[in-house]
Amino acid sequence: MTALPVEDAGVAPETRGGATRQRILDAAERLFSEHGINGVSLRTITAEAGANSAAANYHFGTKKNLLDAVFERHATGMAEERETLLADCRAAPGRPPLLEQIISAFLEPGMRGRHGGAPFARLRARMLAESSEQTRELYAIHFNDSSGRFLEALGNALPDLPAHDLHWRFHMLLGAMVYTLAKPGRIQILTEDACDPSDPDQALDYLVPMLAQMFCGPPIAVAANPVEMLRTVK
Repeated sequence: MTALPVEDAGVAPETRGGATRQRILDAAERLFSEHGINGVSLRTITAEAGANSAAANYHFGTKKNLLDAVFERHATGMAEERETLLADCRAAPGRPPLLEQIISAFLEPGMRGRHGGAPFARLRARMLAESSEQTRELYAIHFNDSSGRFLEALGNALPDLPAHDLHWRFHMLLGAMVYTLAKPGRIQILTEDACDPSDPDQALDYLVPMLAQMFCGPPIAVAANPVEMLRTVK
């Protein structure tokens, strides 16, 4: 029999089971964020958590179910906080511009560490980069509804911006967020740490107004694809 961790010794079975489940979730989140979903086995996760395979099978059954549980425990709260902040956005004296409020409401819950902190932020970035069927499904389940409401709010705040431009600019917002969450360290190296996106307050102070300026720009007149133009030349 596997020895119980010290903190589980003498604890009621149901409480001990909950503590074991939590340790497995914490270990999975950390290892998934560091090595990717396919880069770590269920056995490695349970060993890191000080648990055995039987405990992992009892609580989650499969690695897929474990990833689902890891993602859900933070993503649900993040989506709810985004919607709460969005509902509070309004144009009024003494408040930031409405567009900045909407962008901030979308970015803040996931960037200030209220929901999972650095490991979950890195995990989200990894999941988007790996883009498997499971990760796309998880994002769809937990974020499609709230993201749709943000697109609607942005469209209402920018009634003269064509939908195609709005969608591309929201794509750029997502890209800036994910790259910042991934913490690649490139800009720190290039600027000798003068620019440090790993500080969420500094990152938001710059990202929110810069992204607002991007959204406020005039519609983009997209030129025809040069290759397609050549094909039409007789």
